[in-house]
Amino acid sequence: MGLPNRNGGLNVRKLLLPMTLLLAMPAFAGPTCTDAAHDSWIPADEMQRRIEGEGYRIKKFKETDGNCYEIYGYDVENHRVEIYYNPVDATVVKKEVDD
Repeated sequence: MGLPNRNGGLNVRKLLLPMTLLLAMPAFAGPTCTDAAHDSWIPADEMQRRIEGEGYRIKKFKETDGNCYEIYGYDVENHRVEIYYNPVDATVVKKEVDD
């Protein structure tokens, strides 16, 4: 499965970058929040109101491939945040805060 070099051997350098990228891909994936049916989720507009009621300013709100609600925004102390919520019970699954 390698690419031959001019000496008939494998050119490892040409394989190194694609293999590195392939192995790193799972590191970019977000969490999985629920396996519950979509009709049991809190509606997106209600979820946004709840989050804003906790003092967050939402810049971006989305549904992820891992069945989460994800926000990008700011907390009450104006720190940038990225938060993944379980859409069934509104619990925080993962939270990242930039100082």
